[in-house]
Amino acid sequence: MCPADRNEAASTAARLTALLTAFRPGDEALGVSELSRRTGVSKSSVHRLTTQLLAGGLLEREGGGVRLGLKLFEIGQLATRQRGLVDAARPYLADLREATRNTVHLAVLEGTEVVYLDILRGPDAPTLPSRVGGRFPAHATAVGKAILAHSPESVVDNVIAAGLARVSRRTIAAPGLLRRQLASVREDCLAYDREESGVGVVCVASPLLAPGGAAVAAVSISGWTNRMRLDRVAPAVRTAALTISRTLH
Repeated sequence: MCPADRNEAASTAARLTALLTAFRPGDEALGVSELSRRTGVSKSSVHRLTTQLLAGGLLEREGGGVRLGLKLFEIGQLATRQRGLVDAARPYLADLREATRNTVHLAVLEGTEVVYLDILRGPDAPTLPSRVGGRFPAHATAVGKAILAHSPESVVDNVIAAGLARVSRRTIAAPGLLRRQLASVREDCLAYDREESGVGVVCVASPLLAPGGAAVAAVSISGWTNRMRLDRVAPAVRTAALTISRTLH
């Protein structure tokens, strides 16, 4: 393939990616004009590319717009590492939820954010913004800190370099404080979120560790600040994480 063809293919792939990732939680269907606005891709290109995506089943028509197609869900199920991780963890996540009646998360780190692979919502837990497939700044979550504490220093450096944006007034925004917390997490394999990701919500997480000691994911329990005792649920979270880690080896 000549350089010009490679550049064109890369440009097309970038625009297709932009279109598919333009959809947000709660979107039903988006028209050409809105997709163009969100992606910066011209309307004529949006129309041409969505036609191709419709033909492949990656998008579906709805009213005067398009929505994400079931083919994307099918592709997502083929992500074997994540699927295997979810399947291995699910029984232990269910036990945690039943024992605490609070919400349980399974998440991995991607870049400077955590991506939630599985969420079991508890009947006594607050309504949280997290969703399966959703992202959240790693430094503002217990699962994120649990993973960062057992990641290469360069990963932590990248998170700090990207800026420790405040999600709530209690979010850790000082690099030194974050590094001290991560050092503590490395000691006992427990990370805490004390209203750092949202007012009134606390969380405790523990990492899933590979044989070499690096974190591949983390599990957590989230609940109301005035209802959930972190010191009481923390041992159960750590035990679940340790057990899941052993099943992955």
